[in-house]
Amino acid sequence: MYIENINSPKDLKSLTIDQLVVADEVRKGVLNRVSHHGGHVGPNLGFTEATVALHYVFNAPEDKIVFDVSHQSYPHKMLTGRKDGFLDVSRMDHISGYSSPLESPVYDNFEIGHTSTSIALATGLQKGRDILGGKENVIAVIGDGSLSGGEAFEGLDTAAELGTNIIVVVNDNEMSIAENHGGLYRNLKLLRETDGKAECNYFRAMGFDYLYVEQGNDVASLVEAFRKVKDIDHPVVVHIHTEKGHGYAPAVADKERWHWSMPFHLEDGSPINPPQGGKSMDMLLGDWLFDELKRDDKLVLITAAVPATLGFTKERREAAGRQFVDVGIAEEEGVAMASGMAKRGAHPVFTTYATFLQRTYDQLAQDLAVNGNPAVINVLGASVYGMNDFTHICFFDIPMISHIPNLVYLAPTTWEELRAMESWAIRQDKYSVAIRVPAFGVAHATEDVDSDYSDLNKAVVAHRGKDLAIIAVGDFFQKGEAVRQLLAEQGIDATIINPRYLSGLDGQLLNELKADHRLVATIEDGSLDGGYGETVAHFYGPSAMRVINFGVRKSLYDRYDVNQLLTDNHLQDQQIVDDILQTINSK
Repeated sequence: MYIENINSPKDLKSLTIDQLVVADEVRKGVLNRVSHHGGHVGPNLGFTEATVALHYVFNAPEDKIVFDVSHQSYPHKMLTGRKDGFLDVSRMDHISGYSSPLESPVYDNFEIGHTSTSIALATGLQKGRDILGGKENVIAVIGDGSLSGGEAFEGLDTAAELGTNIIVVVNDNEMSIAENHGGLYRNLKLLRETDGKAECNYFRAMGFDYLYVEQGNDVASLVEAFRKVKDIDHPVVVHIHTEKGHGYAPAVADKERWHWSMPFHLEDGSPINPPQGGKSMDMLLGDWLFDELKRDDKLVLITAAVPATLGFTKERREAAGRQFVDVGIAEEEGVAMASGMAKRGAHPVFTTYATFLQRTYDQLAQDLAVNGNPAVINVLGASVYGMNDFTHICFFDIPMISHIPNLVYLAPTTWEELRAMESWAIRQDKYSVAIRVPAFGVAHATEDVDSDYSDLNKAVVAHRGKDLAIIAVGDFFQKGEAVRQLLAEQGIDATIINPRYLSGLDGQLLNELKADHRLVATIEDGSLDGGYGETVAHFYGPSAMRVINFGVRKSLYDRYDVNQLLTDNHLQDQQIVDDILQTINSK
């Protein structure tokens, strides 16, 4: 075993080329972690040899390595003092799945959880070095389809213009999260087929020197290539052809399935804790939209490299045909394309996670809402029950989206309400609409829901009481109902309201509450700062109505426990009841 004695890249350099079979030990460590803990499987397995070669040739931390989206950073972590987080099950929670200076300020240069960023970040290190007179190599690693993101193009464009040392390692595993999409990848395919000799070369056209390595999972070939470009005085792309999932048969056989995985049995890849119960709201929506494609030939479903979010498997994508579009990792294109489709008369629906919509705020505001085109944006995972790494927090969507003028943001509370809102949003032709798909389980309506939401900002009073009104947003409506029932046990008959719209208030209803209510409590599954509750508090500001808001305080919560987060933010049912009672009883 070589890995036991490697605590930094310096230790790796003492090995001979023949001893770089340490890559196999690193791969076993990666598999040990992901099988016990979950995480990105295929991308890390495919970049193991390249990571060993990078650290063997270059001199980190003096030389700066920036990993795009961190999908390929696990082997790097093992070689930079964090192997215990891969070899020791008891220490796996101590290591994040992403590049993080909080973990290793020496070897990890940036917090990176989103895609297409490495080259642009590296150009900053490149220019900073040039200004300050340094001599270190700057290496940007990019792969898993990240080249299709706009920031990647901008980074390449700038790096070539700067003209000094920067080494861009393009990890070409022929995949994104699913298959690659976009004209750029046709050129990568041409370069692979011609052993990098094709005259048509995207990177050379931009001003880069270029080196191709066909055997991207062969350490010796990679070491030779990296030695050629080390200390180069101009920008160069090292294009390496790797195999996603390399070294683990299930991950090679089904590359899309094994991009990321929950814990699994290493022997056969079967899940350790298979999902229990029925389908999630995302999957139910995907089923409904798939059936809707057959009823509406104007409907087009758009995704940005995450088709599995709605259960759109390869078979389902092929069945959808031209009514399904994957724009690759390019959310800006997804929103702008949806706006253009709607302008032309099609019925576009773009679906992605809340955290990824942050990358396309300007397109939501300018390309879509300013133009008022009737496209539909489905916002997934917008909840404290969504992804919990602080680079992927999904509950800042209400402050981000609800305040964009001319964009209707809906928050369904049940499956039936989601389906009705989706159907209305697709068929109407007046509004740009975003829908916050519930992420906390599947609730069902006990009564009929409306089918038309054209009368904007009209809330629904689910139960009329007096003195206290609870306004509970989206998938926290059920929490609001539980709070109402607990208060009823205390002799308080509270009104409970489903606001339905996050982008506007039902001013008439809120004013009516002044007649026989003294306190309004808002409960939302999202950020307090800039959230729905603050909008309600602002409305009542000049009046005698008291308002108490329940939500999540603004912070970068990293790998949090949901129940602890709820407790810390006074969002457990009994905590909400206690705070309301204290407010009622205070002067």
